[in-house]
Amino acid sequence: MSDSTKMNTIQPLEYDSYFHVYNRGINGEILFREDTNYEHFLRLYLEYTEPVAETYAWCLLKNHFHLLVRILPENEIEFMRTMDGDHRVFQHQKRFDPSRQFSHLFNAYTKAFNKKYERTGGLFETPFRRIKVANERYFKELVFYIHNNPVKHGFAPGLTDYPWSSYLSIISLMPTKTNREKVVGWFNSKSEFIEYHLAKQESIGFNPFELED
Repeated sequence: MSDSTKMNTIQPLEYDSYFHVYNRGINGEILFREDTNYEHFLRLYLEYTEPVAETYAWCLLKNHFHLLVRILPENEIEFMRTMDGDHRVFQHQKRFDPSRQFSHLFNAYTKAFNKKYERTGGLFETPFRRIKVANERYFKELVFYIHNNPVKHGFAPGLTDYPWSSYLSIISLMPTKTNREKVVGWFNSKSEFIEYHLAKQESIGFNPFELED
């Protein structure tokens, strides 16, 4: 296989595996212009990803986003349902495809965004980016990296000042679709979760999950 072929090979979202999923607006396009955009993206995110993945951390910024997800084992993914000609629901013997569900999410958001702002064409870079996270020692680092993105890029002075990430939902007691219990478990306790984030902010160095320029 040539180097160019390897570069163009898209890693599938494998079952029962953790992935850092991230992307940005095409040609630097703004993805979220107002609060309603963030809210709509999150609604669509739950609709399209809940059948195929668990979420552990997320952050939405104006022109890019980061997610830490676990693709469910194949036998835990639901079968797709559709309507027959008489409008009776029946079950196909085909499960939701994780990669397609994420693509459907981005397409649905693009369609709504384009309609709202009277624009045409793609909104996200394609294909969306994904990195398999197989080494547990990176989980804590990646969770911090995702939550610290707004501070790093100057969108907020501190982690608790930014509303469009999972940080606040993890440290709160409010209901959340983020797998709070599992994330806190990686840090042993909620207090250690908070302490780790604060300490890492003071000693930020090279990060293997850096979004490419």
